[in-house]
Amino acid sequence: MSEKTLRVATDVGGTFTDLVAFETDTATGRSRIVTAKTDTTPPNFEAGVLNVLEKGGVDPAAIDFLAHGTTVVINALTERKGGKVGLVTTLGFRDSLEIARGNRPDFFNLYYKKPPVFVPRHLRRELPGRMTYKGLETEPLDLAPLAGIIADFKAEGVEAVAICFLHSYANPAHEQAAQAEIARLWPEVATVASHQISREWREYERTSTAVMSAYVQPTAERYLKRLASGLAERGFDGSLYVMQSNCGVDTLDSVSRIPITMVESGPASGFWGAAELGKLIGESNVLALDIGGTTAKCSLIEDGKVRIMTDYWIEKSRTSAGYPIMVPVVDLVEIGNGGGSIAWVDDFGKLHVGPQSAGAQPGPAAYGRGGTSATTTDANLWLGRINRDYFCGGAVKADMDAASMAMTELGTKLGVSADEAARGIIRIANNNMVNALKLVSLNRGFDPRDFTLVAFGGGGAMHAAALGSELGAKKVVIPAGASVFSAWGMMMSDLRRDYFVTHLADLGPGAADEIEGLFKEAEATALKQFESEGIAADKVGFLRYGKFRYQNQEHTTEVLIDGGAVSDARLSEIEAAFHEAYKREYTYRLDAPVELVGIHIVASAEVGKLTMEARPLSNAPAASALKGRRSVDYALEGVHQAAIYDGEKLMPGMQFVGPAIIEDPGTTVVIHPDNRVSIDAYGNIHIEL
Repeated sequence: MSEKTLRVATDVGGTFTDLVAFETDTATGRSRIVTAKTDTTPPNFEAGVLNVLEKGGVDPAAIDFLAHGTTVVINALTERKGGKVGLVTTLGFRDSLEIARGNRPDFFNLYYKKPPVFVPRHLRRELPGRMTYKGLETEPLDLAPLAGIIADFKAEGVEAVAICFLHSYANPAHEQAAQAEIARLWPEVATVASHQISREWREYERTSTAVMSAYVQPTAERYLKRLASGLAERGFDGSLYVMQSNCGVDTLDSVSRIPITMVESGPASGFWGAAELGKLIGESNVLALDIGGTTAKCSLIEDGKVRIMTDYWIEKSRTSAGYPIMVPVVDLVEIGNGGGSIAWVDDFGKLHVGPQSAGAQPGPAAYGRGGTSATTTDANLWLGRINRDYFCGGAVKADMDAASMAMTELGTKLGVSADEAARGIIRIANNNMVNALKLVSLNRGFDPRDFTLVAFGGGGAMHAAALGSELGAKKVVIPAGASVFSAWGMMMSDLRRDYFVTHLADLGPGAADEIEGLFKEAEATALKQFESEGIAADKVGFLRYGKFRYQNQEHTTEVLIDGGAVSDARLSEIEAAFHEAYKREYTYRLDAPVELVGIHIVASAEVGKLTMEARPLSNAPAASALKGRRSVDYALEGVHQAAIYDGEKLMPGMQFVGPAIIEDPGTTVVIHPDNRVSIDAYGNIHIEL
């Protein structure tokens, strides 16, 4: 009798909630893949997850493994819908959060104002006690004032308390004592201490991170509880994991304590999926592009490794310093250009696309839900790139009258025809995305010609060929199931945690034992945490990184340290790797001593990772998947009669040449004239430019 395992991933985006489900017969090894997409349902995001399970015909009671990614944290931050926070910090440092950094992006604006803080001054309180930067106590912590502080917080309606003491990255004892006392005095309140999130120095950034985590804690905790409850009511009793910003998944309990770690969980899963796909198809250098309904996000993957950083800011712009969040986040650039991005004309008659979005409600004008503004989706539809008779996979009847009104109105403002206005939208959207891709490649010393562009999300395939051609990329790959690829990426993720420790050490003789001791201590801490969750030590793998700088510099460059234990003989090799990484990013190197500023270890364990099986290549001609032909405006290459292929009928081994359009229920792939297309053994679409 055969047994079946069902592994599911759901991804809540700004516009749509996606589902990917893999049902595998353990006896035969055969798999059935189910994908589905529904509208996101703010503010009750869990409803969208339950809806997409129902739409995909997935019974929660049959699920063995469920990975979940969500935008609930970043939405709570950007929409200011978190809880009321109180901050407890070191005596004399209550204003560090407001003083922030001296950087002023809008440098010549004499009326510049820093972004308002998330905790007003009367809710920022202090306790006596002091640690040195080496973790030595110079003044004992005085907890006596804490009872009065808690009483004030209760009276003010505080919902969560953040704790951040000076130099707690070196010794968290004072934070731990304060957190324990708050739990005794007020067990109902949520608390977050900075050492739970980061053991890196920079007081302002640590304080900001603790405050942000406390701010979203009530919202995230309620959401995760409602999600878990809704699934349980429908019979789910399998393993539930939540996608993190570091490209790994973590347990529901762990995430509920520190929800800020999922601030960019959706994009992270897509980029991790792109890295895993690259390994699968032999392309280790990847430029990953995710175009959704609201935003476009991109990241660079070198040698199969996704770059993770802790220098992450939200709402940072040309006119605002933004807010730092010191958690491990995939290194990405995000812009407000997606399928729902609204095209508009400024006071000088100049056309813009985004960052405002029509979202899912009312959505683009063609959705027929009351939207009146022209969007990128409307432009693609107007130019014939999207099939008006197969809009959203046939699930939505395109309202071409509304699209015509929106495009004509835009053209009138510009003094051009509706066709020219639509072409302008596509060109500007493409230009915005190319600039974003250059930020993660050329601006960091990487040549896009050495990389393969992997594009996904609902809109990625419509723009990928044009973007790849502009950048000179090796080729473009559209993954199978591109519209729900971020959810697929979760199925490829490990249980992962990142550990950072700040520690200064010169790379001189005798330093190796000190550095190796740091790694060993951090790895022991990680193993202890994994063991407490029932994961054996032999199932846990580690990656080691060092954060280095030239002496007297302010910031660091991270370098992978592989090849076993750190020894004195390897120090020169490690130093050379730093020089090379530094030169690539900054175009020069210095003849100066190098020092270690801290370590970063990645601890991971497999918890249900999917294994992909190649299918045999077919000899069937691509013509067997041909649906017909139609006139398509390619915006730059003019109007062509394009062959229209049914994406669900394309088999591994099929090949054809553009101009062409590939249609499947989730997305549309635009193949430009003379592009050569082939389908690989995993169903991915390869476009040779």
